[in-house]
Amino acid sequence: QVQLVESGGGLVQPGGSLRLSCAASGNFFHIGAMGWYRQAPGKQRELVAGISSDGSTNYVDAVKGRFTISRDNAKNTVDLQMNSLKPEDTAVYYCKASVTMYWAAGPNDYWGQGTQVTVSS
Repeated sequence: QVQLVESGGGLVQPGGSLRLSCAASGNFFHIGAMGWYRQAPGKQRELVAGISSDGSTNYVDAVKGRFTISRDNAKNTVDLQMNSLKPEDTAVYYCKASVTMYWAAGPNDYWGQGTQVTVSS
C-alpha cells in the first residue's frame, strides 16, 4: 500500500508565502510523475503543478512565476513553494503520485488527504 501525507497548509495574508510538502511511504518499486492539485469550493479539482521523475515541470497559467514544484527522489517527497499568494489560491491542495508496485505491471495513481490553504487578510 502507498500512503501520501501532506503538510504545510494554513492561513496566510495576500502576498505571503507557504510551502507544502508531501511524503510518500510504502513498499513500492518506482514513483513516476508527481503533482499538486487544488479544489476550491464549488469548483472542479485542477492540476496546479506537475513534475516528472526526471524533473521536468509544468504549471497551470494562473500560478506560473509564483509557484515552484520540486521533488527529492531519494526521500520520495514533492514540495510546492507558493509565493505572492492571492485570495483566489484558496483551496484544498492535494498531492498525487503515480506509483508502480513491485508486483504490478504498471503504475496507479495515489492521492493524499488534502491540506487547506486559505489566503485572506
